[in-house]
Amino acid sequence: FSYFSSVHLMYLTGQVDKRTLEKYEKEAKEKNRESWYLSWALDTNMEEREKGKTVEVGRASFTTERKHFTILDAPGHRSFVPNMIGGAAQADVAILVISARRGEFETGFERGGQTREHAMLAKTAGVKHLVVLINKMDDQTVEWSETRYNECKNKLTPYLKQVGFRPKNDVYFMPVSGLTGAGLKNRVKESDCPWYTGPSFIDYLDDLPSITRQSSGPVRIPIVDRYKDMGTIIMGKLESGAIAKGQQLILMPNKSSVEVLTVFNDEDEVTSANTGENIRIKLKGVEEEDVSPGFVLCSPGKLCHTTRVFDAQVVVLEYKSIICAGYGAVLHVHTAVEDVRIIQLICTIDKKTGQKKPGPRFIKQDMQAIVRFETSGVICLETFKEFPCLGRFTLRDEGRSVAVGKVLKLVS
Repeated sequence: FSYFSSVHLMYLTGQVDKRTLEKYEKEAKEKNRESWYLSWALDTNMEEREKGKTVEVGRASFTTERKHFTILDAPGHRSFVPNMIGGAAQADVAILVISARRGEFETGFERGGQTREHAMLAKTAGVKHLVVLINKMDDQTVEWSETRYNECKNKLTPYLKQVGFRPKNDVYFMPVSGLTGAGLKNRVKESDCPWYTGPSFIDYLDDLPSITRQSSGPVRIPIVDRYKDMGTIIMGKLESGAIAKGQQLILMPNKSSVEVLTVFNDEDEVTSANTGENIRIKLKGVEEEDVSPGFVLCSPGKLCHTTRVFDAQVVVLEYKSIICAGYGAVLHVHTAVEDVRIIQLICTIDKKTGQKKPGPRFIKQDMQAIVRFETSGVICLETFKEFPCLGRFTLRDEGRSVAVGKVLKLVS
């Protein structure tokens, strides 16, 4: 999410007051970073403020008349894509903010640009709804031009379809200005943009159908981060089940028994939490140094699986050479990041007919295959069929997303 859009959204919904923004503006001006002041509400560490780049996934929330939303402000720069993947893994709706400014859209969308990669990663992470905010429509090179808006939309739509989104059902485009807030809370003024008759961004989010959750299933909380604050606190999204204060859980893959001491939703302490909520939990029975991102909190009666070897169906997206047995990459699955290598190419799959051809010597770009992987350490994993959110992954190599896949079988 663009920091201008997300922070302006927080301001428009009363989560950040005018005095705070004025304070950030003054501090930014003192550091000759005046144009970046809006980002400081979410870019809280000094590295982000000095460079003007989001590094970590910023967290905030806002409430509309009918719903409560958590913002996960993911980094856009290619150097921090691994952090972006972690943010996308927790999201229900992705907001792809693209620039309508002449030259900027083209740079982001060309092969290897971040617009393409972020759309693909959002789909791989399981995001079902994509809102494309065509930002900077008020820029002097655009001036709310319908022609420029349609140019961006028409170039992007075929690619979104290619990565798996259904443009008519899953994707919604709208023109906005993150700097002025036009189109975010209220519809764009007719005098500025007479050709757009759709809803504002907040109105659209309010009208989205509720998402079906596995609220009666076993507890699954992939851990995003952890820290020490009068005890061990973990952060993550409750993907399945419900939890309450005093509940006993198991931390996998270490099989540590823990007790839920406190549950926080945003900044508020609550007695329980339901599926789909991004929460923080204070745990008893484990030290902060014994917890890592990628660990999973589970119900004692039904633990998640752990493995080092698994079979998966993969699609090679972008790789210049051929991929053979022995190839190594970095696996991003739910909130876990682990080194992985291919130990066997089982078969290729014809994209049109679905026919399988066993024993290939190699696979390459645009090919689909079933592959056996081995990770460097034990990880928490489920088959895609049983738990989609714990069974879909991205492979990255040399700073690029090389392939995406889904887990078919756990071998060990």
